[in-house]
Amino acid sequence: MLLFWKRNKPAYTDGVIDLVPIDLFPPPEEMGFGDNYDFVITPHGKKREAGRINLRLGESEAVYYFGHIGYHVDPPYRGHGYAARACALLKDLIVREGKGSVVITADPDNIPSRKTCEKLGCTLENIVGVPVTIQDKWEISSVKCRYIWRMNQQQ
Repeated sequence: MLLFWKRNKPAYTDGVIDLVPIDLFPPPEEMGFGDNYDFVITPHGKKREAGRINLRLGESEAVYYFGHIGYHVDPPYRGHGYAARACALLKDLIVREGKGSVVITADPDNIPSRKTCEKLGCTLENIVGVPVTIQDKWEISSVKCRYIWRMNQQQ
């Protein structure tokens, strides 16, 4: 996939990972993702992609099932807490954008993602079936765990 690094310096860092903003093709407007922030996750100070994280600020049926935050960590970098660190680095941006809480979804069998949500202090709201029309249109799993991450709670 074609991507463009927005700048040489990361937008956010915790000294372990950096979140580097990138420009991707925007998602279809009909998804209702609203303002969309895309980042590459890299080990601190490196230009090696370890994964990606995306923050979606809209509210829509698609966001209900995809969540406000989507992330993945590439296999060689898994098991180091990068996803939770990346989410934590976005917390100030989420608050600055006026969100008191966001949704993170995970497949029920994706134990590492579910543990990431627990590590962040998220609350499991529900396990929901994804309508077939949404599954087919957007290629998403048939069941999602919906976690609520409240910005006013401690990690």
